[in-house]
Amino acid sequence: MGSIEGILSGFQVAFSLEGILFVLIGVFVGTFIGMMPGLGPISAIAIMIPITYGMNPTMALVMMAGVYYGAVFGGSTSSILLNAPGISGTVATSFDGYPMAQKGQAGKALAIAAISSFVGGTISVILLMLFAPVLAAVAISFGPPEYFALMLLGLSAVSSLSDGSHVKALIAATVGFIIATVGIDAQSGTPRFTFGNASLLEGIDFLIIALGLFAIAEVASLILRRHDRTIQDQQNIGSLKLSKEDYKDIRGPAGRQSILGFIIGVLPGAGATIASFIGYITEKRIAKDKDEFGKGSVKGLAAPEAANNAATSGSFVPLLSLGIPGSGTTAVMLGAFLVMGLQPGPQMMTDRPEIFWGIIASMYIGNIFLLILNLPLIPYIAKVLKTPRPMLISLVIVFSLIGVYSVSFNTFHLYLLLAFGVIGYLMRLFSFPAPPFILAFILGGMMEQSLRQSLTISNGSLMIFLERPITLSLVVLTVFSLYIPVFQNKKKKQLVGEHGEEINS
Repeated sequence: MGSIEGILSGFQVAFSLEGILFVLIGVFVGTFIGMMPGLGPISAIAIMIPITYGMNPTMALVMMAGVYYGAVFGGSTSSILLNAPGISGTVATSFDGYPMAQKGQAGKALAIAAISSFVGGTISVILLMLFAPVLAAVAISFGPPEYFALMLLGLSAVSSLSDGSHVKALIAATVGFIIATVGIDAQSGTPRFTFGNASLLEGIDFLIIALGLFAIAEVASLILRRHDRTIQDQQNIGSLKLSKEDYKDIRGPAGRQSILGFIIGVLPGAGATIASFIGYITEKRIAKDKDEFGKGSVKGLAAPEAANNAATSGSFVPLLSLGIPGSGTTAVMLGAFLVMGLQPGPQMMTDRPEIFWGIIASMYIGNIFLLILNLPLIPYIAKVLKTPRPMLISLVIVFSLIGVYSVSFNTFHLYLLLAFGVIGYLMRLFSFPAPPFILAFILGGMMEQSLRQSLTISNGSLMIFLERPITLSLVVLTVFSLYIPVFQNKKKKQLVGEHGEEINS
């Protein structure tokens, strides 16, 4: 069966009454789960494996795929309204989404997130249909050195995530790296920085840090500013209508970051989190109004939303074509395939085309459902901000505590959540940016593992990063990305100096 016939058979599956029903159930459940801190897509799909036992495998997998991209879609809601990212892939969404909500533009921010997610999802599904087999071959050419170089490129933009002092951004990133090393060393089995505490042996979960630095720190700030009358203005939802200028601002970032997010999603292990951070950083670097980023920029919201949704679809390329999971969630989905007696891989396209193409076609329908479901619901979802402030603060604290406790059922982690909440508040107080901290924490563990594997392959020689074409290209890009801001600052100072001389003369 050729690709065209395969795509048509996929749409036949997706457009059947049963297919539409299960896609709708999947995206609805996924959106709801994504809004709840602590209940990410991994947990949702793991719970659904026993529920779908005995179902038609195609419909079961179509529904699980719907839960996955629905959860990524829904995760942006808590990031924008409450500054409490439910999943790691929507942390970058809060950088500009929450400031927009604070300005009384929550409805507009949710509408931009919905449209950007739809654009990212749609473009990535089209790319998935056209290039899935080819990209699968490219994905396997990425080894540990390439991953290390890719993450180094992402980390080189730490200073871009800071609005003020670059030194403070580097300090925050360094602390993030240190926190990432807590736990048992995966290679030697040695406990690191656990201080004899068994609860730290597995390291510190991302959710504890994200909710502590963003949600609890925000709650502390709101409590201390409870008499501030300007906070009342933040309860305004604002208009949902986007102006022509807004659409113009969204168009470029959403288009570019959809393609970039899809490519990053294709790489096994990269996933929506790295895609959203790189999407945000890239867009900030090329934007003319980069000073607006972090203060409620439309471009800063559209870029990570398009990138994380595109990466979600992209992560299905290595899963379906090679049987290699591209993210933590698709690793659980691989388990679901095996439970149903299916083996994803090169033969799946020819042996079970209805499943291979059915899942891909269902994603397109799922993205349309997400847009239709979410846009009319935005006025009701945004009414969260109308909740009386004391009750909202209490709800954020309760949901954060439940979210963290439900991951590990360990009360020690609740103390850690409180500790990171205090750290987050102090960082705000002394103008240390939180995004470099969280980026370094997310990339730290993966970078360490890739570096070790690379040095093991090369017997300790660092030349491995210069001998491979892809790695060398990424290292050169990293050097350029570090040099360009220095060059731009020098040029800006020169222009300011020349302008000052002209005025004085």
